[in-house]
Amino acid sequence: MQTKKIELLETYLSLYINHFTVLENIENEDSPYVILDVRNAPAQVKKDQIKGAIAMPAKELGNHLDELDKNKTYVVYDWTGGTTLGKTALLILLSAGFEAYELAGALEGWKGMNLPIETLE
Repeated sequence: MQTKKIELLETYLSLYINHFTVLENIENEDSPYVILDVRNAPAQVKKDQIKGAIAMPAKELGNHLDELDKNKTYVVYDWTGGTTLGKTALLILLSAGFEAYELAGALEGWKGMNLPIETLE
């Protein structure tokens, strides 16, 4: 039983990427990461996003897969780690053969550590 619990936790944790891994690469022009803001809300509701993120709502993601580069690694995020949009987007991307992760801590964690944000208009 203990082994199964460990395997489950290892699988669960493998779905996430931490802020610092993304942050240290995102400024590079040849970064392997593309950050997708998958929140299903208009800009005036969101108000801000992770700097450089591409808005691609989870409910529309499946219709835009042909616009994504299979050579990139996608990092999706939602409002908080407890919501399901990030997980839904991650499932869509992984099922379509993309390399993808959910951002650990989501937007809430990113902002909590005062990492780069940009205002939306």
